[in-house]
Amino acid sequence: MKTVFVLFDSLNRHMLGCYGGTRVPTPNFDRLAFRVQVFDKHYVGSLPCMPARRDMLTGHLSFLHRSWGPLEPFDNAFPELLQARGIHSHLVTDHYHYWEDGGATYHNRYNTFEFIRGQESDPWKALVQPPWERLREKYHASQLGLIDDVPKHRAHLINREYIREEKDFPSVQCFQAGFEFLEANRDADDWLLQIETFDPHEPFYAPDRFKEPFDTGWKGGVLDWPRYGRVEDLPEEADELRANYYAVVSLCDELLGRLLDEFDAHDMWKDTALVVTTDHGFLLGEHDFWAKNRMNMYEEIVHIPLFLHDPRDPGARRVGRLTQTTDLAPTFLDFWGIEAPVEMQGQSLLRAGEREAVIFGYFGGAINVTDGVRSYHRFPAHIAGQEINQYTLMPTHITSRFSTQELQAATLAPPFDWTKNVPLLKVPVTERSPMYYNYGPGCLIENETRLYDLVADPGQERPLADPAREREMVEKMVRQMRANDAPREAYDRLELIGVPEAAG
Repeated sequence: MKTVFVLFDSLNRHMLGCYGGTRVPTPNFDRLAFRVQVFDKHYVGSLPCMPARRDMLTGHLSFLHRSWGPLEPFDNAFPELLQARGIHSHLVTDHYHYWEDGGATYHNRYNTFEFIRGQESDPWKALVQPPWERLREKYHASQLGLIDDVPKHRAHLINREYIREEKDFPSVQCFQAGFEFLEANRDADDWLLQIETFDPHEPFYAPDRFKEPFDTGWKGGVLDWPRYGRVEDLPEEADELRANYYAVVSLCDELLGRLLDEFDAHDMWKDTALVVTTDHGFLLGEHDFWAKNRMNMYEEIVHIPLFLHDPRDPGARRVGRLTQTTDLAPTFLDFWGIEAPVEMQGQSLLRAGEREAVIFGYFGGAINVTDGVRSYHRFPAHIAGQEINQYTLMPTHITSRFSTQELQAATLAPPFDWTKNVPLLKVPVTERSPMYYNYGPGCLIENETRLYDLVADPGQERPLADPAREREMVEKMVRQMRANDAPREAYDRLELIGVPEAAG
């Protein structure tokens, strides 16, 4: 068995033609859909970037216990489990978060890995005295404000100076490195290749030819990086931001097409599995918001694309059962007939198991649940005063270690049922925690508990007032929390104590 896993970042399901999208031509995603299994009810787990990847690698949700952080010593990472069975895993990625404090244990789980430089704020090129005046005059004022607010983003202005030709773009280099792996290992067996690109994550930067079909006539300086939060841009500014996202999706579609050409040219369909997906979506003005993290977890963010080809069971078909990102790890093991560890809550996509519901969320925010028909988003009544704790043996945030002030309040918590009898540090979260205002409770613009009917109201425009259905969804949520051994305070902060099975 051989496997290729393609992972995009922030790829909107509703933009793809095979999922009903019409704004951006996606001939290669559509071409893929004509050949493979297309999952219609696939959802996120933990968000954003690295929490999502922890779910993917371990088959277990992390957002109930931990914010953005490394893989833990007790985590089951599927590349490592494959390696123990003699199966070579190779990661090609331009996702620079793997090389920060909060992601530094992920890429080391693969046998080999290749890092392509230059995406977003990757600290890549060393200019001690950058020509700031010249660089700044290229960009729209809103872009400069965002960069000034987050000093690490200044690296992007420098990186972009070194990305001039199409071949220089990191996503193009990622796929090229993947093709080189395929050429070198075409006759070998028992390998998994992960081609992972940050695109179409913001900033939305693509070669000019991909932008041309979406040209808005904009002349006001580079505008391709929306601020997270409410849409406050002029209509022409919002149009330009969206056009740049469309351009990067078009680039991703072409890169996928080159991979499909490889499959066709070398008849890889007969002996190579293929999985294509993303970590989450991205709001482009829907619900009057840009991006993610700050608002309710709408379908545009959480309902994501998934394509799967199994050479032992080929053929195009739509799959209507409820699935989640935690299902990827047991699926990759199942390609080789390896039984998933008991700590994995995900289910192999190769088996037709049914789910009652799935939960998803950001650490410290709402707990959200869907059964594929309704979605329910329950926020704490008192976000500022809620008790939340980080459970970890790897005390790092995105780009820093936990502070000594944070750790002074840490205590030792008993093991959870997925930590292999290992106790954990229990670190209280305060407003001084670096994640608090980034994607934690301090950054929320919306915090209203809501219930939606996804069949009658797929756009989630009309919250329901239906106590009986809300109770049903609460009970489904609690059963999923119990299955993931949620900490006691997760029930307390959402006032779920007393719900059946809430706290045994």
